[in-house]
Amino acid sequence: MATAAAASASEAEAEPKAGPEAEGEEDEAKAARARRKVLSRAVAAATYKTMGPEWDQQEEGVSESDGDEEYAMASSAESSPGEYEWGYDEEEKNQLEIERLEEQKRLSINVYDYNCHVDLIRLLRLEGELTKVRMARQKMSEIFPLTEELWLEWLHDEISMAMDGLDREHVYDLFERAVKDYICPNIWLEYGQYSVGGIGQKGGLEKVRSVFERALSSVGLHMTKGLAIWEAYREFESAIVEAARLEKVHSLFRRQLAIPLYDMEATFAEYEEWSEDPIPESVIQSYNRALQQLEKYKPYEEALLQAEAPRLAEYQAYIDFEMKIGDPARIQLIFERALVENCLVPDLWIRYSQYLDRQLKVKDLVLSVHSRAVRNCPWTVALWSRYLLAMERHGVEHRVISVTFEKALSAGFIQATDYVEIWQAYLDYLRRRVDFKQDSSKELEELRSAFARALEYLKQEVEERFNESGDPSCLIMQNWARIEARLCNNMQKARELWDSIMTRGNAKFANMWLEYYNLERAHGDAQHCRKALHRAVQCTSDYPEHVCEVLLTMERTEGTLEDWDIAVQKTETRLARVNEQRIKAAEKEAALAQQEEEKVEQRKRARAEKKALKKKKKTRGADKHRADEDDEKEWGDDEEEQPSKRRRVENSVLPAGEVEPGSEADLSGSIAPAAAEPSSEPKEVRVGARRRDVPKVPHDSSKDGVTVFVSNLPYGLGEPAATLRPLFEACGDVVEVRPIFSNRGDFRGYCYSVEGRPMFVSPCVDKSKNPDFKVFRYSTALEKHKLFVSGLPFSCTKEELEEICKAHGTVKDIRLVTNRAGKPKGLAYVEYENESQASQAVLKMDGMTIRENVIKVAISNPPQRKVPEKPEARKAPGSALLPRQVYGARGKGRTQLSLLPRALQRPSAPTAQAENGEAPKMSNADFAKLLLRK
Repeated sequence: MATAAAASASEAEAEPKAGPEAEGEEDEAKAARARRKVLSRAVAAATYKTMGPEWDQQEEGVSESDGDEEYAMASSAESSPGEYEWGYDEEEKNQLEIERLEEQKRLSINVYDYNCHVDLIRLLRLEGELTKVRMARQKMSEIFPLTEELWLEWLHDEISMAMDGLDREHVYDLFERAVKDYICPNIWLEYGQYSVGGIGQKGGLEKVRSVFERALSSVGLHMTKGLAIWEAYREFESAIVEAARLEKVHSLFRRQLAIPLYDMEATFAEYEEWSEDPIPESVIQSYNRALQQLEKYKPYEEALLQAEAPRLAEYQAYIDFEMKIGDPARIQLIFERALVENCLVPDLWIRYSQYLDRQLKVKDLVLSVHSRAVRNCPWTVALWSRYLLAMERHGVEHRVISVTFEKALSAGFIQATDYVEIWQAYLDYLRRRVDFKQDSSKELEELRSAFARALEYLKQEVEERFNESGDPSCLIMQNWARIEARLCNNMQKARELWDSIMTRGNAKFANMWLEYYNLERAHGDAQHCRKALHRAVQCTSDYPEHVCEVLLTMERTEGTLEDWDIAVQKTETRLARVNEQRIKAAEKEAALAQQEEEKVEQRKRARAEKKALKKKKKTRGADKHRADEDDEKEWGDDEEEQPSKRRRVENSVLPAGEVEPGSEADLSGSIAPAAAEPSSEPKEVRVGARRRDVPKVPHDSSKDGVTVFVSNLPYGLGEPAATLRPLFEACGDVVEVRPIFSNRGDFRGYCYSVEGRPMFVSPCVDKSKNPDFKVFRYSTALEKHKLFVSGLPFSCTKEELEEICKAHGTVKDIRLVTNRAGKPKGLAYVEYENESQASQAVLKMDGMTIRENVIKVAISNPPQRKVPEKPEARKAPGSALLPRQVYGARGKGRTQLSLLPRALQRPSAPTAQAENGEAPKMSNADFAKLLLRK
């Protein structure tokens, strides 16, 4: 394209070499350098347009004009010191990255990696590798539909390099490919403006008008962007000096004013000013009708303008509105507009293609949409199946359909069952091609070969990838057997297939045997029917009674006495064995249930004994603390006062000046001064003075039916009853609110979202009688409309996450996961309005970086937790029940050092006798402690 011009522009700089071969090599090298320089200058020009004058670009050869002459001049200009250049390190890094990406493409490692293609094109474009850029773009366009930005970038590069008529035709071909991927008004506008540059060529005028007319048919109804196409077409026609141009402009004005578009009033005023004659009444009426239609469409257009991409919910509402009106052109346009931003939503493609299949039925349009659908969402098997049906419906050649099916097999479906579905669709197509009136045909052999290949493919390829064939019921083999029996009258082959089906784990199912029996009944003979039922009686384990009944019914209808006796004997024997097995299974189940009940009772007793032991330890700990304080004094001092200083745990009053362990005074180390005289108040009053008045909340089981249990409330809730009452009064009359307090008088969080915490509400159940009752829990099943987000910064708020998520759909709810203290765990659940929005959000948000944290996003599907059964406390014969030892989060430590202060340690119970039978010796301190405890 630019080779000759670039080579001639560089002749003055070239040094002569010996021989014509050397001169040819030099010219070729110069041409390559010139091409790279022109593309690099084009990139620089595009950067200048984007970034504006602030970009530090001093190269005078860079021009903002897109004309061919300016680009040709830029290609022959000398490099100046201010030319846009890359440093050596940056260029070397780019070359290494290019080589890596090209190697991956060559080895087909990342053929379907969209970002890999984009990165390779970007680097090649920066390096000015024109030929390689073209090849990379061509390869990517064959695999993926390109976005509007990628197409415009490619078109601008090629336009800047076009020098002659052949180059212009090449650009025309690119435009034709671009407008087929997506309906984009900007590409159509570029196409029309570029075609104006070729008006001087043969047929140039007709070409321009053809492009603009097609653009109007495609996007002329676009309410916000269609106006630019109409104005560009009118300006072109106004510039042509012809006698008939006035009528052409009149026609364009009238056509435009009959369509509801934004800024219609300005167009009408422009027409009044331009036209020398009064505007016809018919045009005014059409204009008024279009204004009325515009008012109906405005709410939907304004909703799109206000929402953020991809605006799927807004587009869905707009599509529903257009479907009610029923204008095919407008329905097609709104679908295309929605797909530009939601090209990865399979449900939208399915709805669009279904409308075209059932309503328009235009071959080229239908097949084009189906082809684009599978290129955008190749992982969706439903789109491939519909594509095969559409191709068959419109009479596409068998070779083309077969090639499409092979592409579907290599698309990379995400489930094993998807491969079964696509094989069934293709086998159905092949079956419809066969003329079964002929005993043998090429189509029949192809069908049988395809069935055999399908079974082998599922066994080899699919099982190796998914660890399952995806067809446990052998649906493909069943279909093959029916075709052989009913259409080919080949019962021998059908029986062989059913034998293979039964050997694959299906012999225990009654429905499989009955399906085989019905096939034999319709196309076989009584002998094989009887044989099938006898085998079914012996093998069926799910519904043996039903199979036995079918066998007895058959023998009662057409069997001999001998056949009847044999059938009765076999069925009675089988049913007796089945009943025996069921009784054993029931006994085993009852035993397991009994064991479970015993375990529950053991757990209850263990909890009760653990509580009692804990209470006993607390009492002994108080005595020990008191005894240790007394040990600090000299033995025998204040001997008469020591008994009066013993700690009483229950219903006791501390002596004056003494501090209760765990109180604020005890923690701070300060002691209140002793009272001058002992208080004359009753000790019950003095105990109440040291504690808050804690209301007792007795459980009344008679009110369980009208009571709910509320949990997960903030511990710092000041007045729980006053806060909760107005919340629950919206549901009915509230008789009483009973908050639960600890012994210290602190609110325990039992009793909606209050102060940022979700409230759990469940039926009021006595857990001592129903220990296995579970209160409210969030769903642990698959929820396709809900996302699980992990890796969030701990400082991320609900509002910030909602701002990010609402760009991909309507967010119904967001829940940040916190620990018991209310601190975030970096996890969140995001609930969208539907599955399509959630799928779109996964594709766009997974791997996103938020405050240097890379988040992971997936559909909410928590794994099933296998809760290990708590080991029961072991009780040795004649000994007390021992509590289970509990270790920390990291298990048992490396050492067994005790970090408990000596003052709080409890010595193990002394043994009655030493190993030699003598009593152990006691120190003075031990003897003193023994006396103090008496």
